[in-house]
Amino acid sequence: MNGARPILDLPAALGPIPKTMRAGVYRGKGIVCVEEVPVPEVGDEEVLIKVACCGVCGTDIKKIFHAYVEPPQILGHEVAGTVAAVGKDVTKWKPGDRVQSFHHVPCGACFYCERRLFSQCPRYKTTGLTGGFTPNGGGFAEYVKAMPWVAERGIVALPDDVSFEEGTFIEPVNTIAKAVQKARVTSGETVLVIGCGPVGLLLLMVSKLAGARVFTSDPMAERRAKSLQLGASEAFDPSSGKLVEEIRARTEGRGADAVLVAVALPEVVTEALTALRPGGRVLLFAANDPVTKIDFPAAAVGIEEKEILGSYSAAADIQESAADLVLSKRLPVMELVTHRFRLDRIQEALELAARPTAESLKILVMHS
Repeated sequence: MNGARPILDLPAALGPIPKTMRAGVYRGKGIVCVEEVPVPEVGDEEVLIKVACCGVCGTDIKKIFHAYVEPPQILGHEVAGTVAAVGKDVTKWKPGDRVQSFHHVPCGACFYCERRLFSQCPRYKTTGLTGGFTPNGGGFAEYVKAMPWVAERGIVALPDDVSFEEGTFIEPVNTIAKAVQKARVTSGETVLVIGCGPVGLLLLMVSKLAGARVFTSDPMAERRAKSLQLGASEAFDPSSGKLVEEIRARTEGRGADAVLVAVALPEVVTEALTALRPGGRVLLFAANDPVTKIDFPAAAVGIEEKEILGSYSAAADIQESAADLVLSKRLPVMELVTHRFRLDRIQEALELAARPTAESLKILVMHS
């Protein structure tokens, strides 16, 4: 058998499934080691996916480099690959299917789900995609297991004309579409996106699809140029100290209708509020760690009636429409991919994501 499980161990399998696999295991603050670990066992209602590639998310970087989670864990949740095996009670998927999988899926029936607060659902908070150890995505491994609720409602089929690399964008695009909806961006509005990393550029693209006029801000000239290429009306360097002045000059002195903040710097929130018109909305996308504290002038909210909103993770009720933005190629997501690393270079990939250069945007970890 050469270390492979007998095919009969699984009800439906695509070739022999190995007993072990390589995985990038988070072992301590800033440290991910490539190790040999067991391939997850598949239960009756579960699906095993052979990972083709996995995107590196800013949340992964925070967890790893700020030690926000306890090791050991296998992270990575922007997953695309091929179904390798299914449990005997699975009818929706079969070995060989090309898929993308979410790692969180809500119950759909609780207090929070009834109010579209899916990410607050207790079931949603239970990660359902794992490569081993404490479930936390698992995409930095060669195989991941989708637990029953994810296997049933959280896997998306990839057409043959959609690459696995494109498929890794389905989950993050959902989070972006949810955020733009949460900020109530509508046609004809003026939006400022602060930060032109991968998240900021996706916020730009989806806001443009909503019909908004979008301005961007980033200290890196290369990222500002990329935002212009992707449809920004103008891009500003915040280090000039004139960002608020520039936005007001283009909005008859009012300020932007909405400001979408795609950087996790507390001081940016005050600038975002200042660039916002009275009654406008600031959406904090990147401020999602448990330790950051944010100060802002009370009058901005209490007198000028400016709203501060948050948006976290994906929304189940837009899963199909958000996925279609990628599957139909309405969003040029591949314009964001700048670096691909094999699994054995995952530490290098993570270091680059943690300290981006002028040339780096979206980073993918490749398994095949």
